[in-house]
Formats: sequence, C-alpha cells, structure tokens
Amino acid sequence: MRLPSSFPGVVLFAGLIVGTLDILSAMVYFTIVTHGQPISKLLAYVGSGVFGKAAFSGDPAMPWWGLLFHYCIAMIWTFIFFLLYPKITVLRRTPAVVTGIAYGAIVWCIMNLMVVPLSHVPHGPMRLTSALINMAILMVMIGIPLSLIAKRWKRYSY
Repeated sequence: MRLPSSFPGVVLFAGLIVGTLDILSAMVYFTIVTHGQPISKLLAYVGSGVFGKAAFSGDPAMPWWGLLFHYCIAMIWTFIFFLLYPKITVLRRTPAVVTGIAYGAIVWCIMNLMVVPLSHVPHGPMRLTSALINMAILMVMIGIPLSLIAKRWKRYSY
C-alpha cells in the first residue's frame, strides 16, 4: 500500500488506523471485563472526559461524542509522533517495534497520569493488571503501527 505523500495526509491516514485499532482493542477488552456490557458504555466513558456524569445520562449522542473524542485524541498523538519523528534521530535509528513500545508507554503515562485526572472522567483506584493491559494496548495498537508507518513514509526514507 502506498502511503500519502503529504504530512497532513499521512497523519490523517495513520491516525485513522491507530484510532481504529485502539478503539477495537478497547472494545474487546471492555466486553471481556464487563461480561458483555454494551459498547456504548465504553464510548460514554470516553465522552465523560468532557461531559462528566451527563455522559451516562442515556442520551444516544453521548457514545458518538465519545467516539469523536477518541479519534481526536488519536489524531493528536499521531500528529505529535510525526512531528517528533524527523527531529529526534534516535526514533529513526531505533527498531520500529522498540520505538513504538516506548511511545505507547509514554502515551499511556501522559493520558492516565495527567490528562484523565484533569478531565471529568470518573476516577477509581488504578489496578495494576488493568493498567498493564491498557498500556500494552497503546503500545501495540498505537505505538508500533505509528512507528512502522513513519519508517515507511517516503519523506523520512534515508
């Protein structure tokens, strides 16, 4: 597959891919953990970052807002990665899998230790197993694909 040649094009392409991989993984994990609760609850949870408790009111628009916010967040992290990639030599010289794992871990830390606590998302105790699974999802579904796409993108081929 040929990647878009422009910076906005590759960011949009990669953001849609990693956003989709991430949300699908989160949906599978959510379904397993909650024994089949409706996916709309997961998406409302994402929306609660902005809407707080109102996201759980049953308004049918809330899951859609959550999905929109999810993709916006994925696009922001994709944009940051592609902005940093050409500027930090070690990113280009390190194997894509290692770069991706590191980036996924950084994304998890910033989102869970800084962004989520500042949002309206309901907070509960952090559980180690859940945290490690969610971090692994970000590493595998966001970090590694972004790194592989960036290495293939012709603008960065050396």
